[in-house]
Amino acid sequence: MRYPELREEIVEYGKRMSQAGLSTGTSGNLSIYLPEQDEMLITPSGMAYADTLPEDIVLMRGADGKVLEGSRKPSSEWALHLGIYQAKPDARAVLHAHSTYCTVFSCMHEPLVAVHYGIAASGAASVPCAEYATFGTQELAQEAALAMGNCNAVLLANHGLLTTGVSLAKAFSLAEELEFVAELLWRTRSIGQPVIIDDAEMANVLERYKTYGQKTS
Repeated sequence: MRYPELREEIVEYGKRMSQAGLSTGTSGNLSIYLPEQDEMLITPSGMAYADTLPEDIVLMRGADGKVLEGSRKPSSEWALHLGIYQAKPDARAVLHAHSTYCTVFSCMHEPLVAVHYGIAASGAASVPCAEYATFGTQELAQEAALAMGNCNAVLLANHGLLTTGVSLAKAFSLAEELEFVAELLWRTRSIGQPVIIDDAEMANVLERYKTYGQKTS
């Protein structure tokens, strides 16, 4: 079995995603991309995260989605993941979740806006919402990549959230941060009209985020 440590990482973050309430049941999916090999490891379709083992993770070829290793059927959203890797060459991991508050705004076909500066973790001042497309289709992959632009996240209309990162840890952290922002946006709207941080200040915040946190080797 190739890439045992990366498989274990995906299994671990699948459990974390479920425990954090970012997805319920068997919903959502995670992947890691290896650019030099043009290969992707992705969660299997319809398996509970608590029951998923490293050997259940499916290895696919990036060029055409051919299964290279694994007896399980890959996630129905494998094309979505590959589409994002093609559109964002720096991405090394993708997390797709059905987190409640992000999904609320995806059902409204509305972007997440800067009700809190933490949205800058996405690399942008707002998180766009892609046009609706049926789950598991190439059309969804195209719409998501098109809407995402320079952001590291996108809402999928009537569906959920997708985040990317240089690692699965980064993609997971971003998903948690955006669910927090989405909840704030929902709660503030329930009592009035929130004051959204203006573009000039968000430009300042985004610049400061470039040096935020610890350096990594």
